[in-house]
Amino acid sequence: MDLLTPGIGLIFWQTIIFLIVILLLGRFGWPVLTKALRKRQQDIKDSLSAAEKAQQELKQMQATNQQLLQEAKQERELILQQAMQTKEQIISQAKQEAKSQADKIISMAKENINLEKNKAIDELRQRVAELSIDIAEKVLLQELKDKKASEKIISNEMENIEF
Repeated sequence: MDLLTPGIGLIFWQTIIFLIVILLLGRFGWPVLTKALRKRQQDIKDSLSAAEKAQQELKQMQATNQQLLQEAKQERELILQQAMQTKEQIISQAKQEAKSQADKIISMAKENINLEKNKAIDELRQRVAELSIDIAEKVLLQELKDKKASEKIISNEMENIEF
């Protein structure tokens, strides 16, 4: 039963050792432990504040990116509109130039046709005049001889005329 009821001497020495351990821990151990715990607590607070700051910066960057994206979309739309207007202007100018060129070609062709027509008419007149002179010469030569023969010559010459 001695084990269940310790002696006073044992209790005394255990109390003294316990007090010495507490004094040593209070003097050397607790300040180190509390200092480490405070440092860890401060590190956690700093990490949390850095995380909050990073999160705020991320939100700000996202807002800035969203705004830049909107501006880029608006600028793209503006560029597309300008490109469409430029395309329409170029097509319109090309049509006008083509019409102008076609009108010039048509007018030049009409002038050439008129020139060729006038040239052909002049040649035809000249040929008719020559033929008329030839016929008149033959008629006059034959008229002196015979009227029926001169009519026959005129009809023969008319058949021989080629246009």
